[in-house]
Amino acid sequence: MSCTTGDKSCETPRRRGALSVLVLMAAIFLTLSVFSFLDSRGQVTPDQISYKDYSADDGKRIFQAYNCMGCHTIVGNGAYLGPDLTKEYNHTGPAWLEAFLPSAGSFPTAAAVRTHLISPEQLKLSGVTSFEEYLEKYPGAAERLDRRAGKVSHMPNLQFREGEVAKLIAFLKYTAAMNNEGWPPAIQAGSLETRVAKVHGTSLVAAANASVSASPEPVSASGGATAEQGEKLVTDYGCVACHATDTTQKVGPGWGDLFGSSVPLADGTTVKADQAYLAESIRNPDAQVVKGYPAGVMPPYKDLIKQEELDAMVAYLVSLSKAGK
Repeated sequence: MSCTTGDKSCETPRRRGALSVLVLMAAIFLTLSVFSFLDSRGQVTPDQISYKDYSADDGKRIFQAYNCMGCHTIVGNGAYLGPDLTKEYNHTGPAWLEAFLPSAGSFPTAAAVRTHLISPEQLKLSGVTSFEEYLEKYPGAAERLDRRAGKVSHMPNLQFREGEVAKLIAFLKYTAAMNNEGWPPAIQAGSLETRVAKVHGTSLVAAANASVSASPEPVSASGGATAEQGEKLVTDYGCVACHATDTTQKVGPGWGDLFGSSVPLADGTTVKADQAYLAESIRNPDAQVVKGYPAGVMPPYKDLIKQEELDAMVAYLVSLSKAGK
């Protein structure tokens, strides 16, 4: 006998069937809910990741405060004006990010990244022992130094406060550690030669090193160092990431009208900013720490630049002051 419309004998089986389906769906829901709280899933959490003295949670708040998702995406979520940042830390590494973020209006040069890697702490954080090893470990940095170093970017210069760059890197370190199961798919960008090199597994480190070798020779001392030479050097070494060419205070003091002025120091004394002071501040910035600025932020350049380069940089700083004209 089959059930027909209005046949009451079929109502009980239908009710039992509907109830069985409801119980099954409730059981599936409860099982999945319990599963979502299990630590055995192996997914990293923000409290497990840190960079320097900052946690990923600290960086997330900075990421949100500057509305970074107005241009970028994380795991494909956000705006698409800029690149997805999910695996950015793994691609470019912390030293490249330290060089780029404070002055994001232009891409850092190899010299700027080398400057950060002078610090033993930065080498340890990057998990390398040399600049060449850094390029091997972070091929995205090698590719960008080869293709974009010194060129203008589409990202604005943000006035980060002390510690905010490190906090952002902590957050990017966390997103890079997430298991995003291959989403979003990788985007092949760059020149045809660069993409062919990736396909065939050609190392980009040689190209990056070739770019460094092909950079202009250090300025000659013959005829005297010039401000024009120094202007190029302070850009190549990434100095403008932390210093303004006017009196604006950024991570470090502004250079405008610095030469010839009286500079208050952290120990309560005052020093005149003559050429000797400017040179020593570049060679060994912690020798005379300026009042209101913490020590240990600027790396020493004494083992990185040559004397003729130092002379040119000092000449440029002098040219920014009325006293030097």
